[in-house]
Amino acid sequence: MNSLPQSGTVERIIIRLVKRGPIEEVEEVMIDLNEGVIGDHYSKKEGKRMVTLIQKEHLDSVASILGVDTIDPSLVRRNFVISGINLLSLHQRQFSIGDNVILESTGHCHPCSRMETNLGAGGYNAMRGHGGLTARVIRGGKIKVDDKVKLVVSELSVKNL
Repeated sequence: MNSLPQSGTVERIIIRLVKRGPIEEVEEVMIDLNEGVIGDHYSKKEGKRMVTLIQKEHLDSVASILGVDTIDPSLVRRNFVISGINLLSLHQRQFSIGDNVILESTGHCHPCSRMETNLGAGGYNAMRGHGGLTARVIRGGKIKVDDKVKLVVSELSVKNL
């Protein structure tokens, strides 16, 4: 469980400005220990869903299931699109993004019925199992596009093997 030699890469950063409203794609964003993604409508004090992440490769799978070339990541409304690492291997684990930020996965980010509107007929079922992860902030800081995503392995977690 503590062997994850791959690192991921932040491909895209998306801020959802207002609920059900437009999104803004940015090159960098601040992550706050108490509020999550600064500027995101879901930003709030604490909670299990302070940050949402989706795997780029899963978007490719969803596109294939739906018979389209690509899925615009803004349609699934996750904060971060990550490539190169199996996000599910980070479930209930701590991981770092960039030089300072540490997040802890709190659960799966299940699709909502809005996926039928955003992705078309069958969008909800195509997203099942591919919705990504939710996370809480352990240590805040700045995240930029191209930052690396890595599993945090502590001495305690190695001793518990």
